[in-house]
Amino acid sequence: MDQENVSATLTFAVPAARVFAVLADPTAHAAIDGTGWVQEAADRAPLTEVGQIFRMDMYHANHPHGDYQVANQVQVLDPPRAIGWLTGTEKADGHLEFGGWLWRYDLAPLGPSETEVTLTYDWSAVPQSIREYIQFPPFGPEHLTNSLQHLAELVSA
Repeated sequence: MDQENVSATLTFAVPAARVFAVLADPTAHAAIDGTGWVQEAADRAPLTEVGQIFRMDMYHANHPHGDYQVANQVQVLDPPRAIGWLTGTEKADGHLEFGGWLWRYDLAPLGPSETEVTLTYDWSAVPQSIREYIQFPPFGPEHLTNSLQHLAELVSA
């Protein structure tokens, strides 16, 4: 595959600020996730700055441990237009290692109460050493659409 990212777009009947507020709340991420891998926020503070680390408890049947935790680092924070993070792991000594894949939401206000939301998963920075044991993307194309539909339900409630 030449393309090293995949994205989906959905229009929401709510203001961009409301969508952004939900995305900046790690406690909402399990409900947004379209794969069911995200279980719970280990760090519950809202995302407020580039460089901020937030951890999520995860589960994947094909992961060596089943249950595991990821450490995410905020890379993009432009309220209410964009938010994104790199996903990685925290080693026993506290050192963080990121795999090179980025989750990013871009919000385009279409009016005072309508927002176009694009979710992009970008693995262009993943090194070959990781690509040898993880196939990218590690989920089907419906994952991004499912996540956007879950997000739409949350922000419309």
